[in-house]
Amino acid sequence: MIFPIFGHENQMVSTRRLLLEPPHMKHYEAWSSLRDQSRAFLTPWEPTWPPDDLGRGAFKRRVKRYRMRDNQTGLSYFLVRKSDQTLVGGITVSRMLRGVAQSCSIGYWVGEPFTRQGYMSEAVTGLYREIFETMQFHRIEAACLPNNDASIKLLEKIGFQREGYARGYLKIDGRWQDHLLYSLLETDYKSMKVLRES
Repeated sequence: MIFPIFGHENQMVSTRRLLLEPPHMKHYEAWSSLRDQSRAFLTPWEPTWPPDDLGRGAFKRRVKRYRMRDNQTGLSYFLVRKSDQTLVGGITVSRMLRGVAQSCSIGYWVGEPFTRQGYMSEAVTGLYREIFETMQFHRIEAACLPNNDASIKLLEKIGFQREGYARGYLKIDGRWQDHLLYSLLETDYKSMKVLRES
């Protein structure tokens, strides 16, 4: 079976307050500014930032990598608030596996000024239809550090189930760290959809 997702660079996903837009050079100034002002907030939860991470050249390379990867093994989105076109964060859908797995992983970040406002839960749930219905995946996986209470609450709030504990799973903030593993199945999504519609 073929699962086409061509032309992602032109596709947006709309939620109540957000547009999920594929990264583009037009986002550079807003992205760089938000990441810079959120550096201390974000770095404990992310891979170590290269020295030039916020530079225009590094961003251009990042966008190019996203476009080369998109439609093959992953998708990337920036979260843009509809009311004023403010960039609030980003989501990646990666490790897209077909065959017997039919699974993908999600990762996300939100700028410090926009925490605890429901933007990330709105954005991730806004992708469920795209992932489960359009791309026809069976499973979404996510991982977070055991001390990341905000991410744990987010995942559990939007229907993910905790599945396990992975030792030395990802290199975050310069060292290999353990992670909690979560998943959401297509059947979970369908059950939530039925509850919403009833």
